[in-house]
Amino acid sequence: MSKKKTAPASGASINIGIDDKDRAAIAAGLSKLLADTYTLYLTTHNFHWNVTGPMFNSLHAMFMTQYTELWNAVDPIAERIRSLGHPAPGSYAQFAKLSSLKDAPATPPKALEMVRILVEGHEGAARTARSLFPLVDKASDEPSADILTQRLTVHEQTAWMLRSLLEE
Repeated sequence: MSKKKTAPASGASINIGIDDKDRAAIAAGLSKLLADTYTLYLTTHNFHWNVTGPMFNSLHAMFMTQYTELWNAVDPIAERIRSLGHPAPGSYAQFAKLSSLKDAPATPPKALEMVRILVEGHEGAARTARSLFPLVDKASDEPSADILTQRLTVHEQTAWMLRSLLEE
């Protein structure tokens, strides 16, 4: 009689070639990136709803493109955290604690102030992503490095485009 193989218990050890300590540290860093991304998503969506003034049409459309990209980014980050064996943060309280970004102002600012706030947000998210490279490189964690490279590309390019709107 052959024994039926059973699925590992939910607390089973993970052996993907990255030690527990490094997986925990990478997951913690990615949790901060997830919090920054979600905070920036929420701020951008808020500004999409509340932008006014002569640049309304162009900013309304630009903000929609940007918040859609951010929304599509949160899932791969969260799923990478899960792949590393850790729970992904998913509450406003957790995101507020983990994010390096300020929350959106309670009163919607003027259009160009929205742009300035979003520049700061994208630059902050880029710094968070960049800060993780030494750890993922040390652990040979290419999937996390790939996510970080993708996020850096988007955040740096978006910050540049938004900064261009602030030029006189």
